[in-house]
Amino acid sequence: MATSASRPVTVGLDIGTSSVKAVAADDDGTVVARARVPHAVGVPHAGYFEHDVTQAWRDGPRAALDLIEAEVGATNVVGVNVAAMVPSMTAVDDAGRPLLPGLLYGDARGRARAGAGEAAQQESGELVAFLRWCATAAPEAHGYWPAQAVANHALGGAPVIDFSTAATCAPLFDFAGSWDPVVATAAGARVEQLPGLAMPGQRIGEVGPGGPALAAGCIDAFAEQMMANAREVGDVMVILGTTLITWVVTESEAPVPGYWTIPQGAGGAKLLGGPSNAGGMFVDWVARLLGDANGPVDPGRVPVWAPYPRGERAPLNDPDRRAVLTDLDLGHDAAAVRRAGFEASGFVVRRILDAARTHHGSTPRRLVLTGGGTRVDDWVQAIADVTGLPCDCVLVPEGAALGSAFLARIAAGLEEPRALADAGRWARTGRTVDPRPEWAGPLDDRYGRFLELSA
Repeated sequence: MATSASRPVTVGLDIGTSSVKAVAADDDGTVVARARVPHAVGVPHAGYFEHDVTQAWRDGPRAALDLIEAEVGATNVVGVNVAAMVPSMTAVDDAGRPLLPGLLYGDARGRARAGAGEAAQQESGELVAFLRWCATAAPEAHGYWPAQAVANHALGGAPVIDFSTAATCAPLFDFAGSWDPVVATAAGARVEQLPGLAMPGQRIGEVGPGGPALAAGCIDAFAEQMMANAREVGDVMVILGTTLITWVVTESEAPVPGYWTIPQGAGGAKLLGGPSNAGGMFVDWVARLLGDANGPVDPGRVPVWAPYPRGERAPLNDPDRRAVLTDLDLGHDAAAVRRAGFEASGFVVRRILDAARTHHGSTPRRLVLTGGGTRVDDWVQAIADVTGLPCDCVLVPEGAALGSAFLARIAAGLEEPRALADAGRWARTGRTVDPRPEWAGPLDDRYGRFLELSA
């Protein structure tokens, strides 16, 4: 779908676990072009989880951008921004070429803790442990960079990340706008080996001489939040990606064991939640085990999964947890087991909603679903049934790429930096899926079993 030469577009790139997604959007958020460049996930040893950095972080974003420019015209692209999953880390030489594989969230090389003063969250200690491993494996490296910095350097020569990405590196990032030299030294690195820092949407260069403005990048979930427009207290954003991520908008900042409570951004609202491994990687694994598993399912005849074949992140923070399928009998078929996989993902969301009610006194009222999983009707229906709440599915499933395109508008001078608060004008609902009352009773029983299995 081409766009008029008189109407500039910005491109948002999203480096995900299994592909780089890209969208080009015009000034009202209409997507005029899409691209997807797949890449592999490496598991060379049990517990390892990595990318080929050249394929996924350097060449993939460039290839996705080339596909977009071929469709809309290179001169029509005025801004580019890169979102990516967190945490990630590799070592590079002085040309930005990788010396090591790209470590991804959950990799066993992030199990070691950062020591005294480390934040309680798994992802924070994981990133510092990634840095320590990279510094040990490649002590003469020019730099130790996450995916966003690698991509930004490849596209525009600037190894920079934004403050939202840096915040996930605490305690390495000190929240005053700098890297902590004490933490860096303890991990075997120097501050000058770490990426530069900039505000979200800040221009850090251009993609090629005279090319589109390049913004500083962001976390994928940050961009998703912008496009979901789940901002009111009681809203809940659920990202149905390779990772399942749930954020409840709440007024309280009281800590909840195992979960994150972070500022939403402008205003006083907070976000309660975190990432889970019960996302697309889990439900796709179930589907591969079962093959063709379509068919009717009796609400009262579904087994229960503990959805942890790769361990669990929030709230268990236990990489050694493994999956369990229970309550099977000879009357169950593949369709019931497949439905159980989707329900398990919904149970993870429901557990966060219960934590919000218990610890924050919050009453979740609606779910806003984004990510590629919104295209899987049975997954969406299961989450609505399990939570008993309506699910508003975003019109554009590539929410991280779309939010990234909005940030590119700031770098291109089409929006003021304060326009982040106005990004919700691009948010659109594609459809709403309501819970089915006849499933409520049986699901209450199965949710209790899920909690027992996850205790």
